[in-house]
Order: sequence, then C-alpha cells, then structure tokens
Amino acid sequence: MSSFITEDFLLSTEPARRLYHEHAERMPIFDYHCHLSPREIYEDKRFADLGEAWLAGDHYKWRLMRAGGIPEHFVTGEASYREKFDRFAALMPRLIGNPIYHWSHLELKRFFGMDEALSEKNADEAWARANAVLQGENGTARALIGASNVRALCTTDDPADDLCYHRLLAQDASFDVRVLPTFRPEKALDIAAPGFAAYLQKLGAAADVLIRTVDDVKDALARRADYFAAADCRLSDHSFGAPDFTVWDEGAAEEAVRKALAGEVLLDYEVSAYQSLLMDFLGALYCEKGWAMQLHLGAQRNLSSALYRTCGADAGGDAIGDTIPAASLAALLDRLAARDKLPRTILYTLNAADNDKLVAAAGCFQDASVPGKVQFGSAWWFNDHFDGMTAQLKSLASIGVLSRFIGMLTDSRSFLSYPRHEYFRRVLCELVGGWIDRGLAPADYDGIGGMIEDICFGNAWAYMGME
Repeated sequence: MSSFITEDFLLSTEPARRLYHEHAERMPIFDYHCHLSPREIYEDKRFADLGEAWLAGDHYKWRLMRAGGIPEHFVTGEASYREKFDRFAALMPRLIGNPIYHWSHLELKRFFGMDEALSEKNADEAWARANAVLQGENGTARALIGASNVRALCTTDDPADDLCYHRLLAQDASFDVRVLPTFRPEKALDIAAPGFAAYLQKLGAAADVLIRTVDDVKDALARRADYFAAADCRLSDHSFGAPDFTVWDEGAAEEAVRKALAGEVLLDYEVSAYQSLLMDFLGALYCEKGWAMQLHLGAQRNLSSALYRTCGADAGGDAIGDTIPAASLAALLDRLAARDKLPRTILYTLNAADNDKLVAAAGCFQDASVPGKVQFGSAWWFNDHFDGMTAQLKSLASIGVLSRFIGMLTDSRSFLSYPRHEYFRRVLCELVGGWIDRGLAPADYDGIGGMIEDICFGNAWAYMGME
C-alpha cells in the first residue's frame, strides 16, 4: 500500500498548494508551548527503540489503544516496547479519522523515510527502519529537533524548578536551538488539591519564604518569577476547567490558605476567591516583566477514578469540561486592563463551544502596545485535528484578525511531534487557498503568502519578544 502522505497532502486546490510550497513549507518553527524535558535535550537523549520514542508517556495513543480493546499490560503496563508497538501497529488501520493516524504517518515519513501506511503486515519493517535511524547520529533528541527546523522552543516548568538544564543549554554553543523555560504555577493555584500544603513548603524553600498567608504565596511566586526571568523566560502558563473569576473576597482567599495549610476542606467560594486574587496578582506581575500569559480553559481532569488509581494523572483520563462563563473571563481580563496591567494573553479552549466567545472577548481588550495582544490560541488537545483546526481558524478570521495569529505549537512530550506544525500549515493553506479558489480572497500570493509566513513563524517570534 503506497503512502497517502504525498507532496500535496491535504491541499486540494492550486492556491492552497502555492501557499504551502512557496511560503509555509520553508518557515522555521518556534514551538512556544511544549512539554519536552530540558534534561533530555541537554543530555541529548537517545531512545532505545521506536516503541519508547512513540509510546512512552503519550496519553493520546494510550486512549486509542484502550478503545481498541488492548489490555493495559500492552498500554502502560510491563509489556516490552516491541510488544506495545506491535499492538499499536495492528490497530493503526482502524484509526482512520483520528489525527493520530495522520500525525503518525507524517512522523514515519519525515523522520524515518517510510512511505507505506502502517499495519501489522509491515510492523517489522517500520520497527527496523525507525530503530536504524534512532540508533544513528540522526536519532538523538537534539538531532530530531534540528531536523525539524526548530529555531526555539519553550518548555513547561514549575516555579520551584532550579532550571539548571536551561542554564546549561544556554551556555552550550554546540546546540543553536534556544530552549527557554515557561513559568507554570499550576500547583500554587490548585489550592483544593491534597498535596497543596506540601507543595507550598517546596515553593517556599525554593524562594526562601515561609508561607503562611496569601501575601507569602505572592512573595514566593514573585521571587521565583525573577529567577525565571534571569533564565530568559518569556511566558507563563495556566490550566483551568471553568473557574469563577467574578468572586473577589480577600478575606475568603486568606481563609482558603489557612484551611489548606491545616488540611481542612475548602468551600468552592473560597477556592474561587483565592484563584481570582492570585491570577490578578500574577497577571500584573507578567505585565511588568513583559511576559505573555497563557490560559488553557475547559479541561476536566481524571474522570475515571479507577484509571487514576491504576495509572495516575496524565494517563488519558482527562476530557472536555464545561465552558468558561463569559462573565468569569471578563472579570479577570477587565480587572487587569482597568489598571493597565493586562499582559499579552493567549486564550485556549478545550471546549470548542467557546471558540466564538473567546475570540469576541479577546477583541474587547486589544490595544496599540502589540498587534494581537490578546490571542485566541491554536486548537488545543481534543481539537487539534483537521476539523478542529479549521474551526478555530474560521472563528478567528470571522470575528478577529487572522493575520495577527501566532500559530501552532506542539503541546507535546514527544521529540517526534514536530510534523504537527506541518499538519497545521497544510490545514491553514487549504483553508486560505480555498478562499482564493472560490473568489473570496484575491490571488495576491505575495501579500497573502506573507501573511501565511507570519502565522507560521514571524508573528509568534515577534509576540514573544524574540527579535
């Protein structure tokens, strides 16, 4: 069976093909949000085999394997990576329609030169070809990043992290890809989590602050933000379900910290009060530092308690949650904007029902400080497939300004995930090229081609202050 990943994959019109091959294809990558390990980059990790490189830690694939009836032993269990790969390869022909089908074949072709659609019939060949590359000079973490034309990437890091590998990478002249940290105070905001009190001890130790009050939490986070800034941090990241930022009660926020440190159960109102207060403080802090603030909204974590008990977090047990109330998002953004403290902000949603809501809200808080100051971020997680990307782009174009979009990111833990940028670029060119083909946009290949190049790379590079 020959490959369907042709030169014109996803590109159905001549304008789409021109935009991709003359503009998008050649642009470098700025992967400004990923979950790669800075240690593995610094140590130039080499994978034992394709099974480890493809299946270790990839909850996208784990979910599909479970849905395909594969026992957990061959998903996250003690089976060998070869056994896990064989099960995944046998399942692959049944995954048509899922983005993993497209991504996997793009990865097989781009990194390992394999043109055939994967199945149990050619699993041996795929295993041998991929492992030959992974065991060679082109198979290490740095080589895989370099082969993808990556100019810079931003990892995701806890405020208590020492960032030692970021500092070592910054001093390593042999690797010319910039690896920057991202400030993600997730655990400091998750005040209802069982491990919150223990985490505050860790954060306080890193910041040299004894944490007993809300102000202590702020002080510790501010000190760690200074530490991250010294390591060339450019942005923060936050993940919420459907938070209520309309609550503003400093007394309730203080009571929340007291109860959390004492191991007492918090009221929902107290949680909201604490998160509203902290996000207001952090947003102003990011504005002062010139950082971007990423808000990932609409995730519901660990739905299956049985799966959580067996495999822990980030194992494929998360799902699409409720939409964020419009008043909640407005309350957070407006408090900051009213004091001229709103940082560059990127809004992502896991619930596609929020697409138009977020684009419309973003348009209310733009200003002349930077083009596209409040962004509607790329299609995220359960939405980063052909239809989801297209819907996100259409919402942004219809209600906002598509030309200012800062484009794609991998949001991935895998060094093989960079063809997702290619996938996005093909989807983008198919959409805009279709407009040209139907007479909805002029055949201005210089002007529109320049816009495509900006969305693929230039806008994000400028937005993060990389110039």
